[in-house]
Amino acid sequence: MSATHFDTNSAEPDPRRWVALAILLLASFMNLIDVTIVNVALPAMQANLNANSSQIEWVVAAYVLSFALFLLPFGRLGDIVGRRGMFIIGVAAFTVGSALCGLAPTIETLIGARVLQGIAGAMMTPQVLSIVSVIFPPKERGFAFSFFGLTAGLASVAGPIAGGLLISANFAGLDWRPIFLINIPLGVLAMVLAWRFVPRITPHPGLTNDFVGIGLFGISIVAIVFPLVEGRVYGWPLWAFGLIIAGLAGLVVFYLWEKHRDREGKTELLPIPLFKSRNFVVGTAMTLIFFSGVPGLFMILAIFFQSGFGLTPLDSGLTTVPFPIGVLVISFIGGRLGSRWLSQRVALGAILLAGGMFYLRWTIGNVGTTIDHWAFVPPLFISGAGLGFAVSALFQTILQGVPGKDAGSASGALQAFQQVGAALGVALVGEIFFSSLEHAVEWGATSQTSAFVNAASNAAWYEIGAFLVVALMVLLLRPLPKTTAPPPQHVAVEV
Repeated sequence: MSATHFDTNSAEPDPRRWVALAILLLASFMNLIDVTIVNVALPAMQANLNANSSQIEWVVAAYVLSFALFLLPFGRLGDIVGRRGMFIIGVAAFTVGSALCGLAPTIETLIGARVLQGIAGAMMTPQVLSIVSVIFPPKERGFAFSFFGLTAGLASVAGPIAGGLLISANFAGLDWRPIFLINIPLGVLAMVLAWRFVPRITPHPGLTNDFVGIGLFGISIVAIVFPLVEGRVYGWPLWAFGLIIAGLAGLVVFYLWEKHRDREGKTELLPIPLFKSRNFVVGTAMTLIFFSGVPGLFMILAIFFQSGFGLTPLDSGLTTVPFPIGVLVISFIGGRLGSRWLSQRVALGAILLAGGMFYLRWTIGNVGTTIDHWAFVPPLFISGAGLGFAVSALFQTILQGVPGKDAGSASGALQAFQQVGAALGVALVGEIFFSSLEHAVEWGATSQTSAFVNAASNAAWYEIGAFLVVALMVLLLRPLPKTTAPPPQHVAVEV
């Protein structure tokens, strides 16, 4: 028996809404844990597939970049053709992508499969949030959305541990591959249950997608990120700098195109009225910088612990767990504060992150020939606490000044810029880390361990600088009257 259409004008809430929520959370968990589980496996992938440093960066960057580029267009496409159908297609594509990742014979195949996973994640995520917004009445919506934060928190804690356990177990000699293959039964289950229990929501075929805007935005971002990852491999030729300049120029053209669409009354990929809000413009820049500061760090920490000091994937994952625990603990406290002291919480969170990263850099600098796991607990917990303080408050600050009719577009744009920031962060931090390793001897390293210590210490400077910039940018935000902010989006803690 297939699901029936859900009447959005009905006074009675859909009786299947809680079962549907559980199914949507299952798919979200599968997507989010895949983000956190991969970093632990990077050294094993690099050794098993004989990958170089830029290729291993692309395993992370390819996912977040493709997710970012397709998040907005697939959100709109779900409105046009139907959210449930787009969600099921997304789960199916993610399952296929996971199978291709787990069976990848080469690093190039793995990177291509990660692109498919990112596109599939972009299909799923907007539909999940949109479906929940429709099938739950206003009085239950806040409680329903709280489960997304809990799911993201559980995924961030479970990912490094699950990844370490699966790799260490080495089932059937598959090494790192089960971290992807485990998604196949979960994906099939989510598809079958979604077809049965998630309501169909009436689509809006009269809406249109901005395909020119999609192309301009996508090409511009790729033109910026590609040379940041590959430039070091080719010795930073002129074409790398030319691509970055072309990408920045492309973003200007994208903005002018969106203004043209706005003047003609056509649907924009990124609504121009949002740029009339100072807090949205400043907040978007803050989001880009803020989320560039975490994913790259945990990519290099996995390599630092495993390739530099011989930790097992499980030991490496367990060493980083204090960070997501800090996020979870402080998120509960931040949730009780509601919409109070938003700017102050963003500033405090960014300062805690900068301080935690400085402490982490000091800890890395004092590592000898072995890793003391307990030494990493305080700096990682402090950094996680900073993220827990800042994320919800940052999103609420930005969305609070956005008109209700643009809230959905603004939320989607923030998620897109969050992922673009993550891709840029992976590229920039990876560039610092791997360049430092390549020049370790001429920069004074006397052993492999000291080379990794110097490289990780140098990369940590980017994190410290990024979060200090975010803390200072709080001064540019305009105070807003107390209003009811849209529900904050759930955020993947990419560790």
